Amino acid sequence: MSAALDSLSVAQYLADHPDFFEEHAGLLGQVKLSSPLTGKAVSLQERQMEVMRDKYKALELRMAELIRVAQDNAAIANRFHGWTQALLKSRTADDLPRVLVDSLQQAFHVPQATIRLWNLAAEHGGAWYTAGVSDDARIFGASLLAPYCGSNHDFEAVRWLDDAASVQSTVILPLRDGDTCFGLLILGSPDPQRFSASMGTDFLVHIGETASAALAGLRG
Repeated sequence: MSAALDSLSVAQYLADHPDFFEEHAGLLGQVKLSSPLTGKAVSLQERQMEVMRDKYKALELRMAELIRVAQDNAAIANRFHGWTQALLKSRTADDLPRVLVDSLQQAFHVPQATIRLWNLAAEHGGAWYTAGVSDDARIFGASLLAPYCGSNHDFEAVRWLDDAASVQSTVILPLRDGDTCFGLLILGSPDPQRFSASMGTDFLVHIGETASAALAGLRG
């Protein structure tokens, strides 16, 4: 007597014989399944169409998400391009720090931004962008191996912003010339979610690298 077939054996048999329903086409209309959409019994063909529609819907949603991400990235790239153009148009070393900060705020719609630099050539010693930098701030800058992005924990660097009391989230970027940190670029927002620890930092790294390259000439 042959052993009773279990569901796994039947499933394996059908997987091994994909032409089964071609040879027994009449079964397609006889097999009834419960539809998760209506709860009613439907044929195998109808259930297959429902499965295919679900797959197409999932693919459409995934495609829409990919398109949205691509559009967001393109918008950021265009803003980055506009910012770098502003840097290239800066005519003097004295103008460059202000142009860098102002154009960055404008291009990326950042509520507040500033920079502080140290170990520059002597002629920049009294400039606004060298003022009020403690040894602790320099040590903090040198310790940053990646952009800080998240809540404001009353960082000294954030207090350099014009309206530091309103800042709830911040980005702090180390500015480097080779392995040497010579400054910090600070962005601030009153929105606690504007700069979160979970956000991607690829473009922030590019901003830091570009700002570093633009400002390194001030070191003399």
